[in-house]
Amino acid sequence: MRLAGPLRIVALIVAVGLTWIVVSILLGGPGSGFPRIQQLFISPDNSATPGVSGELIEARAFDMWAGDVNDLLKFIRPLHEGTLVFVASYDDPATKMNEETRKLFSDLGSKNVKDLAFRDSWVFVGAKGVQNKSPFEQHVKNSKHTNKYEGWPEALEMGGCIPRRTVAG
Repeated sequence: MRLAGPLRIVALIVAVGLTWIVVSILLGGPGSGFPRIQQLFISPDNSATPGVSGELIEARAFDMWAGDVNDLLKFIRPLHEGTLVFVASYDDPATKMNEETRKLFSDLGSKNVKDLAFRDSWVFVGAKGVQNKSPFEQHVKNSKHTNKYEGWPEALEMGGCIPRRTVAG
């Protein structure tokens, strides 16, 4: 009797299960599924460490498909002047977004938030009190004609150095 077939199936099930657990923990904590918007807030300081220029204040995930947009609003309304905001969408950044949410992100420097729609890919770095639109933003529309993956637009990556804000003194 050959055991290779059933052993391969068991190994595949174990591998998929372990991958699901690891990804769930890394992207949203146990039992929460995958987050829809991941935000990191960083407060600038005067650190001279190369590559490090701030302190992580908080990292949160918001489900913009089935969650409550008020959780996101409570999180971004009280930001202090100069606080950097990092956003990356994993699934659907726009379904629950209302006009207030879009205005808050626009005030943080987003030029694309007004155009976000179902399953768009979006990455953005902005700041509270920014006077111009952020150059650190990418947006790919969800379109069945141009999607790289079946039903999903291409994943986005962004890198670069954010200039330190100078304080008059």
